Amino acid sequence: MSPRIEIYAGAGRKRWPDELKAQIVAESFAQGAVVAEVARRHGCRAQQLHGWRRMARQGHLMLPASADAPSFVPLVAESPTPVAAPSESPPTAAIIIDLLGARVEVRGQPGLSALSDVFAALRRTRSC
Repeated sequence: MSPRIEIYAGAGRKRWPDELKAQIVAESFAQGAVVAEVARRHGCRAQQLHGWRRMARQGHLMLPASADAPSFVPLVAESPTPVAAPSESPPTAAIIIDLLGARVEVRGQPGLSALSDVFAALRRTRSC
């Protein structure tokens, strides 16, 4: 078998819309996918695809929802904490998320930015 040489012809750099990048990255994350083959099939370089995958893991590229991914996360309420007497300190609030075998607990009264960071981290880990 002779060595393969690929020649990219064209004027300048190709602009890839984020939606197309996300679609290609999602395809590359599929079970058994080979990055070089996915890149070749879409006419890009494997190095580009690796960069886009890194962007997705860092939360800079949002991947489309796949058919086998859950579209919602079930909320499970634990038994209520008894009301504290006035002399006791109030109970600490907690948000507990069980997703894909991982458990995330957010305690206290987190601000909106803290919750945003938690969900961004969950999106990144889901795409790895």
